[in-house]
Amino acid sequence: MKKLGFVFHSSPHATASGREGLDALLAASAYSEDIHVFFVGEGVTQLVGEQRPEHVLGRDYISSFKLMDLYDIEQVYACQKGLEDRGLLDTPLAFDVEIVSSRDIASLMASCHHLLSF
Repeated sequence: MKKLGFVFHSSPHATASGREGLDALLAASAYSEDIHVFFVGEGVTQLVGEQRPEHVLGRDYISSFKLMDLYDIEQVYACQKGLEDRGLLDTPLAFDVEIVSSRDIASLMASCHHLLSF
């Protein structure tokens, strides 16, 4: 079976990219059991807990990332450098992720057969 990687690299409420990526991720889980999820660069801001998107007239889709557990998506990674660069290492996150180095993220991405970027 092909290994799919979903890469979230954009901030959560500036565009619909994150929400669309989450929808695609959950839909793909019905067809593939080997899914990896990566939060890199500006995408690590999607991990911040207790966001208030209603203040910018946005929809709170971040809490829906918790559904990954129900869909048996367990390989979820955040780039440590991305978190450090944005001062988010000590910030409570909205859901569980494994924080790994940039080198490990690159290696994990290279092991995926297909990468989808959001």
